Formats: sequence, structure tokens, C-alpha cells
Amino acid sequence: MPPAGKFQHSPEKQSANTQPSEAEAAEAILSAASDAEAAGLWTQIKAEAHHDAEEEPALASYLYSTILSHSSLERSISFHLGNKLCSSTLLSTLLYDLFLNTFTSDPSLRNATVADLRAARVRDPACISFSQCLLNYKGFLAIQAHRVSHKLWTQSRKPLALALHSRVSDVFAVDIHPAARIGKGILLDHATGVVIGETAVIGNNVSILHHVTLGGTGKACGDRHPKIGDGCLIGAGATILGNVKIGAGAKVGAGSVVLIDVPPRATAVGNPARLVGGKEKPRIHDEECPGESMDHTSFISEWSDYII
Repeated sequence: MPPAGKFQHSPEKQSANTQPSEAEAAEAILSAASDAEAAGLWTQIKAEAHHDAEEEPALASYLYSTILSHSSLERSISFHLGNKLCSSTLLSTLLYDLFLNTFTSDPSLRNATVADLRAARVRDPACISFSQCLLNYKGFLAIQAHRVSHKLWTQSRKPLALALHSRVSDVFAVDIHPAARIGKGILLDHATGVVIGETAVIGNNVSILHHVTLGGTGKACGDRHPKIGDGCLIGAGATILGNVKIGAGAKVGAGSVVLIDVPPRATAVGNPARLVGGKEKPRIHDEECPGESMDHTSFISEWSDYII
């Protein structure tokens, strides 16, 4: 008998308290699925690197040091970025530890990296393999480095975040402020000259081409940069200025200058940009995710009388 006044838990009660909740069980299933996806992709990347090393022996040492000698995708990317972004005063070993600690401490970063790799492989017809994207696509590499600098920014390690941001700008010609928030499944195609400001927000499954600016108007403070919805497609050389909203699934044509909101699944073209179909009744296209389809021109036959 327990002493008077003492409460004794029943075995049934203790067992029930140790059971995971439905939310925890669902999270565990998703985590296991994402682990399996990342492991499968890493196996494919190593197989591609083996094949390339056999086909081109001159690259064998490079492929071994960047991919084949590593046990995981996180270690490979950390090593590769560390060597790409190092300088005489910012050592590759320091950067390797920084990248690896950040990637391994936050599984969501690994999941985003996997989604970014798949985005490049599926959407870019010039991308011949996952391994080539990992090694050579500076848009992909710049996004991964940004994810780490953003994590540092949120941890109030702002000097280090800004130092990393500066190196990414120097090496890859991609200027993304560490505070900018970026989703997963992102393609920066070609990437040269992309500028993304401090308070910009980019959703999931967005494709952005080279020389795109998501900037401020030059006179506003605070929340002053564009918000890009899920599934958007931003054409080469487009400039979007101010705290404007580009709705989910919208398209912005190449060379356009956007200064006002664009409705979801609408198309904005020109300088200054105008909505295809007009402001009152903009034409709403059928695609839910042009950021995945990469369709830049289908609207032209129904909108433009341009003839060569």
C-alpha cells in the first residue's frame, strides 16, 4: 500500500502518457519520408558522379573530393560551398563547419535543398543531372548559401550573415539580403544579376531568371520589398519595386517593371507593366504553377499583334 496522501500512477496511465500524439506521429512519418527521399537522391548523385569520373578521368579527383568522399548530401554541399566561398581571411574549414552545423541542426534546410535540386533538374532543360546542378549551378549554390546566412540572421549573428552574403555576391553575382525569406523548390535560372532585398518574401516553387530585381522604391523604410506568391514565374530582367504582392501562380514577363500588385494567375508585361486582358478584367491563365511549367510566351498570340 502506498503511504497515505501519496498519489500512485496506474500502469495504464503511465503507458497512455508515453504514447505519441497524432501530430507527433504524423511528423515522424513525414520526417522518415523526407529522410528516405534525401537518401535516395544522394545515392543517385553519387551514381552520376561515379559515371562522370569513369567517362572523364580528368575530373575523377574533383568528383571524389566534392561528392564521392562524403557520406551525405549535407556534407558534400558544405564542403563544396566552403571551397567556393572561402577567401584568404575566411577559411574553407571555418565555412565547412558553419555550413554543416547549420544544415544538420535544421532538417527543413535539407528538405529545401532537395526540393531546389529537383526544381533545377525538372524545369531547366539544360540541366543534365543532379550532380551537375550541385557542382555547377550557381543559382542553386547561391540559394543554399543564402539559407545558411538567413539562419544566422535569425539567430542574431548578423555580422557573420552579412560576411557570407558579401562572399555570395562576389563569387556568384547573386545579391540576396540575409533577412529575405525564401521558400523551397526555387529555381534561379542562370542567376547572374539577381537582387533580392531585405524584406522580400518568396513562396514555394517559384522560378526566377537572371537580372531580376526584387527591390525597394528608394524612398520607403521598413517593409519595402516585393512579396512573391507560390508558383510564380519571373522573367529575365524583370524589376519589381516596393512592397507589392505578386499573387500565387502569376507571371511577370521579361523586362517588365512592376510597381503595383499583380493578381493571382494573371500576367504582367511591359514598362510600366500592364495586366494582359486589362486592369478591370485581367486574363487569368489556366496554369496553377507557371513556376514549374516555365511557360513564358503562350499568352503572346492572344495579346500581341507584334509581327516580324
